[in-house]
Amino acid sequence: MSLSAKQPRPRKCRVAECGASFVPARLGQAVCSPACAILDAPTNREKARKSLAQVERREIRVRKEKLKSRADHLREAQAAMNEYVRLRDAHLPCISCDSNPSDHDLITGSRWDAGHYRSVGACPELRFEPLNIHRQCVRCNRNLSGNAVEYRIRLVARIGYDQVAWIEGPHPARKYTVEEIKAIKAEYRAMAKYLKKDAA
Repeated sequence: MSLSAKQPRPRKCRVAECGASFVPARLGQAVCSPACAILDAPTNREKARKSLAQVERREIRVRKEKLKSRADHLREAQAAMNEYVRLRDAHLPCISCDSNPSDHDLITGSRWDAGHYRSVGACPELRFEPLNIHRQCVRCNRNLSGNAVEYRIRLVARIGYDQVAWIEGPHPARKYTVEEIKAIKAEYRAMAKYLKKDAA
């Protein structure tokens, strides 16, 4: 007894103006006739164009990622960390002068920074340490070079003397690999996204 080939099931023509039921003559056939294929062609071209554009954008991102230096990755990770700190401390005043977002721009500066207590230059080991970075007004961070004395007074009040003593103590040298830097960037981007969502 021979087995007959399974017959394709009828399907509806993809052209909305037609909608006729037909039995596909070939795999992947979506329209019932050459006339409907002509009507459907612009839709196919637009979908193909969008798909191709997505592939091209993805390939460009991959190429750009490969061209990035270690310094580029560090800058991006620091930017992600800084955004997280500004969001984390959004309800707190400047770590160095107690100014609030509502205070006059001449006092606070027009933007907020994420200021390091121990600078990246002085202690690169604590570059990505959250206890070492707090929201700080532009005036204190940039114009007053971190306003370190006032920063320390308020930092002790905020996180405790023991934590500040740890920050001020010696730390082993740290050389981040590119993969570690990427992981740090991804982690703080995710944390910033969560805080944004929570605040919305």
